[in-house]
Amino acid sequence: MKYDETHQYLSECAAEAARVARGVPADRLGDPTHCTDWDLRALVNHWVLYTSHGLEHRALRRQLPEDLLARDFTADPDWAEAYAARLDRAVAAWSDPAVWEGEVDLGPAALPAAELASMIAKEMAVHGWDVAVRTGQTFHVSEGAARLMLDVVERHAGLYRQYGGFADPVPVPDDAPVFERALAASGRDPRLGA
Repeated sequence: MKYDETHQYLSECAAEAARVARGVPADRLGDPTHCTDWDLRALVNHWVLYTSHGLEHRALRRQLPEDLLARDFTADPDWAEAYAARLDRAVAAWSDPAVWEGEVDLGPAALPAAELASMIAKEMAVHGWDVAVRTGQTFHVSEGAARLMLDVVERHAGLYRQYGGFADPVPVPDDAPVFERALAASGRDPRLGA
């Protein structure tokens, strides 16, 4: 997939993530989620950290600062607007074709930049769906973005499962929508969002 196509999907997922974030009620942040051991606040903090700060830092080839790793972004009443602004910055950082070249050092390993961007787009969409389901919303992606999500999930499922990021696949019909197939392959039950 060409970088500009992936960047388009990254931008699409970021806009949808920002929309869903704005719909998260402050009084629901302590609610449990279907993500093991995470309440909604923990899920949102993970989502914000890796899909906005992480995305921008990776484009700039910088490590995430330690203080961000423990920050409760939801402690700020305007966290959703701050997240939306940070997503805009992160997507803009990836608008330079040169950023998509080479590898990004992740500490113990390195990944091709284009692959990492695809994986973070997947995080935006899959965790965006997690947040949307818990707050009575939906997470919409285009057919092209859904195909990117399914491709990333299928290629990296073993790695995500190794680190507890995915549960076992959930069976869905072969003709299920592509995004539902991606969710199911990541161990999520798409019927939760129905």
